[in-house]
Amino acid sequence: MIETLLIANRGEIASRIIRTASRMGVRTIAVYADVDRNMPFVQEADEAYPLHGVTATETYLNQDKIIAVAKKCRADAIHPGYGFLSENATFAALCAKESLIFIGPPAKAIDAMGDKARAKHLMEQASVPLIPGYHGEDQNVDVLRAQAEVVGYPVLLKASAGGGGKGMRAVRAPSEFDEQLASAQREAKNAFGDQTMLIEKLIEQPRHVEVQIFFDAHGEGVYLFDRDCSIQRRHQKIIEEAPAPHLADATRRKMGETAVACGKAIGYVGAGTVEFLVDKNENFYFMEMNTRLQVEHPVTEMITGLDLVEWQIKVAGGEPLPATQDRIRSNGCAIEARIYAEDPENGFLPSAGALHFLSAPASSEHTRIDCGVAAGCEISPFYDPMIAKVIGWGPSREMARRRLKDALADFLVTGVTTNTGYLCRIINSDDFVQARLTTGFLEANPGLEKADREIPFNTKCALAALYWSNLKAAPNAADQDPFSPWSQINNWRLNLVEASEYEFWLNGESFSLLLEQHHDQLKIGDGQHWADVSFNRNHSHVDLWVDGVKSCFRFAISESCIDLFKDGAHWRFETPDDNTLTEHHVQDGGSLNAPMGGTIVKTAVQAGQEVVKGDILVVMEAMKMEHSIRAPGAGTVTEVLCKEGEVVTANQILVAFEASGEGA
Repeated sequence: MIETLLIANRGEIASRIIRTASRMGVRTIAVYADVDRNMPFVQEADEAYPLHGVTATETYLNQDKIIAVAKKCRADAIHPGYGFLSENATFAALCAKESLIFIGPPAKAIDAMGDKARAKHLMEQASVPLIPGYHGEDQNVDVLRAQAEVVGYPVLLKASAGGGGKGMRAVRAPSEFDEQLASAQREAKNAFGDQTMLIEKLIEQPRHVEVQIFFDAHGEGVYLFDRDCSIQRRHQKIIEEAPAPHLADATRRKMGETAVACGKAIGYVGAGTVEFLVDKNENFYFMEMNTRLQVEHPVTEMITGLDLVEWQIKVAGGEPLPATQDRIRSNGCAIEARIYAEDPENGFLPSAGALHFLSAPASSEHTRIDCGVAAGCEISPFYDPMIAKVIGWGPSREMARRRLKDALADFLVTGVTTNTGYLCRIINSDDFVQARLTTGFLEANPGLEKADREIPFNTKCALAALYWSNLKAAPNAADQDPFSPWSQINNWRLNLVEASEYEFWLNGESFSLLLEQHHDQLKIGDGQHWADVSFNRNHSHVDLWVDGVKSCFRFAISESCIDLFKDGAHWRFETPDDNTLTEHHVQDGGSLNAPMGGTIVKTAVQAGQEVVKGDILVVMEAMKMEHSIRAPGAGTVTEVLCKEGEVVTANQILVAFEASGEGA
């Protein structure tokens, strides 16, 4: 029996584990980095202990600190969640040595699948179909380059110890190989401490389909159906669904049985996922096995009605599987979207900072929200920028899609930029509606990252009504009578119509709106059209009647901004009522700044060096991803103001640069 459980993780997965453990009557222990002190998971646990540090290396990857806390609070078991130490065989073995139950597979199984090259060999021996490639131990650059030629371009470089798209690069021509290899190796080294690479033939336009498996310690194993995870950006999944659409029943069953065979081949115990690439003819090839709970496990839970964390805790405690294969059923469809703090219109750069406002829809039998943050929390540059997972379920795929769309539209965040609108545009695209899914989905649907810059007229009406109402509600300190015209700061005039013209800023551009009050209504003009607006403000919603048509907006108002949300779209308008507005100007050239906080992993130039447009100047790592700072045009580097290993802040000057005017 597991009575006390330490969760060696953070964010939404820590909250999710605590939720199930608490329901089972298990006492929960949280550990946290200094920057996570006010995160929800810390408050939700029965006890919480600081790990005294900021970076992952100092905290959630520090095995000695975590074991010390587990022993101090007399924990029976440690749940690693996903990421961090979840697939670390050394940590699993250390837990066993300290008489702590590691909620995951045995160390030998993690070790077998953690090295992708070794995993390929094991699966080959088990007659599991493999993608052609090189999985050898010789990591000499010349050898790898030669093997890529043997496999034939295009090829895929993959970190042998990796996962989650880290240390993975597609290479389409020999001229790209050296640069992409070096980048993949650096990222793999930073993420996993191992830069060993393998090479695979890049299968064009495949689907990424994975199978959830579960084994107990008595040798029994089952599969809990499949998930399609084809929609990926930089090899990182952003939308997943279960079951995978448009698969023949025979293919689905064969994949499930093959996945179970993979688990049996390595003596697996616990939750695991076997990932396959599927071509247009439904031939499938083993890609890798993740020896942990997956980020996307909620879609499997939604279609099966099972709690996989409960299964993990029971199996880790020595119990047999709660159900046999013939009793596991799939019901309906579930689709998950991952909300990240990132800017799709700015190269998907992570967006760090404080969450000023967060409002999420309530979870129900049809909609699930797994969120790890709350208003006031900080999105740190030291960790993954995922804010939440939003899942919609329905008896059909289309119903699940519509429920997901509605839930995304109701998930509102200010303070950081998110990809919510981008996710809405993806699931509303024709290819997604028709389930035409491949790993090249986003490349086949260019422009989804760009929001429509045109401000609809009814959006302007909502903005004007909100701003006018906010001003009207503000009392004058010198007169406390709320009904006196002198206590209002609108343009009331005796015997005259109230008329005001207000200016707003959006994306550095200004526009103005004229308002007139007629009794209980507003008239809003844009120079050509007029609209009667009946204003109703309640619970962060504003309802508008424009030309007889009602529309509803969500909103959040801060000191100098009004944020409007509708159907996944988000507009942040700066208001002219105080002196805190952002200055709207373009900075002159002469320096290249850090786009976010992070760590410098490589300086590729030196003072006096001439470069051309696109040359890499500095490589930095932030929020678990590597980002290259490139020359904006031809010129000369006058000074390098950072060094490798340095932690930099957003907008810190990294390179002083003098443009030549050529090659721009």
